[in-house]
Amino acid sequence: MTLHLIKLCVGAASIDNLAAWIERRLADKRAAGLPVEHFHTTRMVPRRVDDLLDGGSLYWVIKRNVQVRQKLLEVRPFTDNEGIGRCRLVLEPKLVPTEWQPKRAFQGWRYFEPEDVPRDLKGSRRNQLPPALAAELAGLGLR
Repeated sequence: MTLHLIKLCVGAASIDNLAAWIERRLADKRAAGLPVEHFHTTRMVPRRVDDLLDGGSLYWVIKRNVQVRQKLLEVRPFTDNEGIGRCRLVLEPKLVPTEWQPKRAFQGWRYFEPEDVPRDLKGSRRNQLPPALAAELAGLGLR
């Protein structure tokens, strides 16, 4: 059964901001001769890895709204230099915009059941509302 994760995207003000950050990180890896892959490091290791890797995605909450997702490719537990267990969530670099869905702040990540996830947006981003207007409508529960 497919399962997803949801996480706050701290530091990103928009989908475009997140996309630029991902591109910078990938470019830095290319320049350094490192494997060019995108991952997010987290402290907790998901227990339901098989379900997550069965088509699951990481949904990002930007400015109090789920706005975008990235497909989960791999879950890599590891121990850091201080002996603390951590996990790399290997993600497809491509961002898939979703319908906006309001979410309250929370810490860490949470499992996100398939019936709760917002639908992917289809078509050009040019046909979407400006981010400020979309945020205002979502805050009012109208989007």
